[in-house]
Amino acid sequence: MPEGKFPVIIDNEFGGVIFHEACGHGLEATSVAKENSVFANRIREKVASDAVTYIDDGTIANEWGSLTIDDEGEKARKNVLIENGILKGYLIDKFNGRRMGMESTGSGRRQSYRFAPTSRMTNTYIANGKSTPEEIISNTEHGIYTKYMGGGQVNTTTGDYNFAVMEAYLVKDGKIGKPLKGATLIGNGPKTLQLVDMVGNNLDHGAGMCGSQSGSIPVNVGQPMIRVSEMTVGGRKGDE
Repeated sequence: MPEGKFPVIIDNEFGGVIFHEACGHGLEATSVAKENSVFANRIREKVASDAVTYIDDGTIANEWGSLTIDDEGEKARKNVLIENGILKGYLIDKFNGRRMGMESTGSGRRQSYRFAPTSRMTNTYIANGKSTPEEIISNTEHGIYTKYMGGGQVNTTTGDYNFAVMEAYLVKDGKIGKPLKGATLIGNGPKTLQLVDMVGNNLDHGAGMCGSQSGSIPVNVGQPMIRVSEMTVGGRKGDE
């Protein structure tokens, strides 16, 4: 993998883990109420590109992160967090809602009775856009296509992240080329949201477990294929 800054295509489904970690946690009232989030006090501000609508929906039938009521007795609901790039709301539990002067969004969750509930995600995803995967790839002259994401680290206060890529390919002249190894994606979640310039129409979800101060709970991450116009990619020195 050559190091540098490239347009990066991130595939659907578990590709959404970057935004779950680097943005989703920053939209939870657990962080927002203490102003330990880059999204605090920014309702109605533009925080992403026009192509991005980011949703947390605990009501999707039969999905891994779905629930009927949260662990504070509130009905699960669909919460639009970012709409066409504009910050619309947060994920709020009752305790932090009182601190913020805002109502619960049905987001109070915990692993078991051994934990106090707090604001947590359910099924969180970037909504479908208008482009097909084929259009995204064919409109990329030179970049990286990441098929499967690996583990990573995130600073939830700043949104800075780095993620390993398990499977990646070079994109050249609008076509997927040779496989690459040793790629790492490095960036800042809110800045990456601003740089999403194409969003596909093939939304899918990936199941996982999310750990935080109220324990480990089932969640979904998801997105269609997206393209980020520029990301820092770690690899070996030298140009391709």
